[in-house]
Amino acid sequence: MTQAPQKSRGLAKPLDGLRVIEFTHMVMGPTAGVILADLGADVIKVEPINGDNTRHLTGSGAGYFPMYNRNKRSIKLDLKCEAGINIAKRLIASADILIENFRTGTMDKLGLGYESMKTHNQGLIYCSLKGFLSGPYEDRVALDEVVQMMGGLAYMTGLPDRPLRAGSSVIDITGGMFGVIGILAALQERRITGLGKHVTSALFETTAFLVGQHMAQECVSGEAPPPMSVRRSAWAIYDIFTVKNGDQLFVGVVSDTLWQRFCHEFDRGDWINDASLSTNQGRIEARDWLLPAVSDMFSQFDKETLSARLERAGLPFAPINRPSDLFHDEHLSAGQGLLSVTLADGDRAGSEAPLPALPLEFDDVRPGLYRDLPSAGGDFESILHDIGVSSDEFQKLRSTKVVG
Repeated sequence: MTQAPQKSRGLAKPLDGLRVIEFTHMVMGPTAGVILADLGADVIKVEPINGDNTRHLTGSGAGYFPMYNRNKRSIKLDLKCEAGINIAKRLIASADILIENFRTGTMDKLGLGYESMKTHNQGLIYCSLKGFLSGPYEDRVALDEVVQMMGGLAYMTGLPDRPLRAGSSVIDITGGMFGVIGILAALQERRITGLGKHVTSALFETTAFLVGQHMAQECVSGEAPPPMSVRRSAWAIYDIFTVKNGDQLFVGVVSDTLWQRFCHEFDRGDWINDASLSTNQGRIEARDWLLPAVSDMFSQFDKETLSARLERAGLPFAPINRPSDLFHDEHLSAGQGLLSVTLADGDRAGSEAPLPALPLEFDDVRPGLYRDLPSAGGDFESILHDIGVSSDEFQKLRSTKVVG
């Protein structure tokens, strides 16, 4: 694993000056937090007194904490005692935004719900990240994989008789993104009214939004769409092709203009002059013989040669990469697309992990890394100082282990 180069010029921080208090764990909530943090907000992660359990997950959960918690400060807080709740209230009173992804009702039971907190901070934008929005399911517990199954995404991803979750926590991540969209909209409204808002984003409704294109497809065609693994393609050449040495490339020819470029690049004057292939529909009707012919032609090239020719022709193509290939991707490395964070927990604590940056630019400047992954409670002194905790109070809180 190589260490990604760090950006030498200034970072894009359009949300600099905003304070966020984050009561979250796992993926959905931390995703919303890291987006705001990458954009420059001061995000304070409130962890249980024993630290966020996500720090110690293994297997497919081992990457959750390092990916979604950079650029944040951390305080450990005992929310089971009155002193800890009082500190939480003072933190919230100082904030522009609160993010929470606890089970419905948990924050209310702690006395930290929106109705209570807005009386102390009328401008507070309070973002709840849940399994479901208002309705019959609103009190159910949900997970990314649960809603992928019930929302139709797993069906569309897998084989007809074997639903399969997507290969990323795509609903947690996208649900967190929708939470941020709601927060930014509420910030704009607050600029006019001076008042905050309770924003809620949910996993199930996020899944429904993502499969909406397939629902619309059924409305247009009158037929329920099959899974993407056996879909009827909208284009004749839109597939994975095996080339020399067993390597594979995806290639798409999705317009008549691209078809002309494709034929010129590969000297297929016979196909250019075939009127039956001049339209997308004509090529779809010829797919049974056209696709094998293209496959045979591509099999004569190695991956590098074919990639060069496809790029020269301006055709969409892609190697079939694994996530580990992205550590060495020349474009991500050259464009500051990887940020090296220092792992804070686990057997590899102290080692560097180059992880994807926020996929945005502002006047060609990227958001980036300005604060490494926090240790559990590692910033509690500066955080308590920010909210005016006196030296005597600080010593008492520390000695009674209310904070850490």
